[in-house]
Amino acid sequence: MRIFHVATLADWQEATRTGRYTTSTYGVTLAEEGFIHASRADQWQAVRERWYADASEPLVLLVVETDRLSAPVVEEPAPGTTETFPHVYGAIETSAVVQVLPLDGPGARAADASFSRLFLGEVVHRVLLASIVLVVVAVLAVLGEAVVPADGWGVVVGTAVGLLVGIPVAAAIARRKERALSGLLPPS
Repeated sequence: MRIFHVATLADWQEATRTGRYTTSTYGVTLAEEGFIHASRADQWQAVRERWYADASEPLVLLVVETDRLSAPVVEEPAPGTTETFPHVYGAIETSAVVQVLPLDGPGARAADASFSRLFLGEVVHRVLLASIVLVVVAVLAVLGEAVVPADGWGVVVGTAVGLLVGIPVAAAIARRKERALSGLLPPS
């Protein structure tokens, strides 16, 4: 599951240096609060408006994959409301942060887009990657049949080679897109 955390750029840069993010919320540490405040996709914009409106430094949105965390995540109600929020009871390893979206300056439009728009964009991107694999497989299957026309083995060999070539090409394109969108991620 993915959860979201609004952070200052300075706090995130410190985390990339140490490998661990330890800010609970704006101006409050994990040690002081006991957990790190996080949000679901439909909550982070309201959190930013309410708790970070006075922030004068650049902000980023951390997209955290909970399966990569060593600390437990607990859904708990916010004080005075029945709405629950995910709380991370420990540091967030930078390796659990799968995307960093700038909320200020160049690139901020990506984070301010609606969740549906971000989701649709990701679906289209993945369909295009799958299409690249299919085209490579089809081209090499046709070439395989032309080179080894006996008993259909050329198609099988061409398809296998197409998969062995197409999948790494699509994976490389996906990694390049991730790095281009979130140049703030620590090196992997």
